[in-house]
Amino acid sequence: MTRSALRAATVAVLWLGPTGAMAGDDWPQWRGPNRDGVSHETGLLQSWPEDGPPLAFQVEGLGAGYSTVAIASGRIHTLGMNSRREWVLAFDSRTGKSLWATPHGPGYRDGRGDGPRSVPTVVDGTVYVLGAQGRLSALRADTGQLLWSVDLFAEVGGRNISWGISESPLVLDDRVLVSPGGRRAGFAAFDRTTGEELWRSEGDEAGYASPITVDFSGAVHAVFFSGDRAAGIHPKSGALLWEYSGASNRTANIATPILVSESADAARLFFSSDYGTGAALVELRAAPDGRIHAEEQYFTRQMRAHHATPVLVDGVLYGFSGSILTALDIETGATFWRDRAVRKGSLTYADGRLYIFSERGDVVLAEPSRAGYIEHGRFEFPAEDRSRRATWSHPVVANGRLYLRDQDTLVAYDISR
Repeated sequence: MTRSALRAATVAVLWLGPTGAMAGDDWPQWRGPNRDGVSHETGLLQSWPEDGPPLAFQVEGLGAGYSTVAIASGRIHTLGMNSRREWVLAFDSRTGKSLWATPHGPGYRDGRGDGPRSVPTVVDGTVYVLGAQGRLSALRADTGQLLWSVDLFAEVGGRNISWGISESPLVLDDRVLVSPGGRRAGFAAFDRTTGEELWRSEGDEAGYASPITVDFSGAVHAVFFSGDRAAGIHPKSGALLWEYSGASNRTANIATPILVSESADAARLFFSSDYGTGAALVELRAAPDGRIHAEEQYFTRQMRAHHATPVLVDGVLYGFSGSILTALDIETGATFWRDRAVRKGSLTYADGRLYIFSERGDVVLAEPSRAGYIEHGRFEFPAEDRSRRATWSHPVVANGRLYLRDQDTLVAYDISR
């Protein structure tokens, strides 16, 4: 093992917290248990002291990359780039101690920032990862042993996009769904146990957004926001069920689709993108002939989500429209308020509070309210450990802790009361 690889496997840890077991919920995939940016944690601090909540531990040596962490069964999972190689990494979620590091193909280099972008998906003791160079793999969560791996470009016919593959795998029943991108591989599914290709369909360019699911009209749809459009895909066959292109900017669709509501006969989804585009509430309905229609309910330019997906809380959508924190009525698209108190960033919701992580390293606790912006605490990511890159990794709340990553550094704060 090279010295750089050894550094990836034995990262330095500054640990300040207790060793007792933590109560709360895991965050096993992109945007949490339901891919909606919402944690079900309770008993969390409702305000912070002037210098922020207590630091539980700090880990150095994750390497380059924008991958957020996934928390499951006492382990932290993420990706990083060291020694020009991509690595899948695991740490103890109580102490930050390194558990294992598995190489995952060549690293990704880009003038706007090197390293992996996606978040692992952890299901039933298996970690599913999609690297920035298009390698989809499954590993044992306890040891990091590689179970199977597929090169989506060389083996499936996919192709990379301008700023690197950023999508996090969607695990649905017995299969893993991703967007390889390309003329014959816009979407694809693989057996989650063996990695065998089950199907590929359409010809969409890969997007930067991660898929979600919607249960509608007697079936579960996989909802993708590709480089071209929003699309409902049948997870068993790969068939296109419906499409909507009104919120696609044809440059970089990054924000994850948001499920607003679902029932037996109708479902509503929210799509948003930046680069001057905007957002739309889309309703799905089945026609008598069985075809599904995607009908735009409204379009607004007041929620132009760039790299961060808004969160929906009690009928209000909170998110950054461009660089401005905005509260939007999900039913009408009307704006409740806009505020520049926090610089552009990403956010998560838990226990009556919004956790906001700005691109410049500001960490803010705010109260969701239709009346206006209400702040309950603020501190900065440790200045001496800040990279010169934008902090595009999103905040994670799990098991009474707030996890934040900036490139090589991961910090965990105790936010339980």
